[in-house]
Amino acid sequence: MFGIKKKKEFASSGAEYLIVGLGNPGDKYEFTRHNAGFMCVDFLADKLDFKVNKLKYKSLLADVDIKGHRCLIMKPQTFMNNSGEAVRDAAQFYKIPPENIIVIYDDISLDVGKIRVRRKGSDGGHNGIKSIIYHLNSDNFPRIKVGVGKKPAEWENLADWVLSRFTNDELKTLHDVAEKVCKNLPLMLDGKIDEAMNRMNG
Repeated sequence: MFGIKKKKEFASSGAEYLIVGLGNPGDKYEFTRHNAGFMCVDFLADKLDFKVNKLKYKSLLADVDIKGHRCLIMKPQTFMNNSGEAVRDAAQFYKIPPENIIVIYDDISLDVGKIRVRRKGSDGGHNGIKSIIYHLNSDNFPRIKVGVGKKPAEWENLADWVLSRFTNDELKTLHDVAEKVCKNLPLMLDGKIDEAMNRMNG
């Protein structure tokens, strides 16, 4: 369905898209809300049978073809607040414009299980997106926002909330979200962002 090919089979020499999942590296942050982007990328890799394990551009990455589009799949290892450094380095090397950089990340304004696709926009208070906008000098990149739930009133610190782990039930819901992202990502690669919005936003 997706036509996955390994790097050595590519006819072209440069990546066309960056697909970036945001999160923090290390076991300490595994399955935390702030790592929803990492988790979606891991699901994509598992579903399409490739490994995100090459260390380059301050990221763990994979170089694959999805429906005829050469994509660099990235999990920045800079920690969330400096994600833009990794994205900038890869984008500059491959001369990839912002509109071909798809970022997947957590959104506390959305309930778990909800997705929002946007063509571009402000950082919305998200430090990873803020860093990417700063280092690209542009906010003109599409993004997939993955709902991780609003901070409950009893939680005083927002940072503690986004670094808290998903419950088992939430992880099951997030699995369904990641599957939806995986299924519709090729639409975005084909430039059909409006169709992707219609299918994923909800």
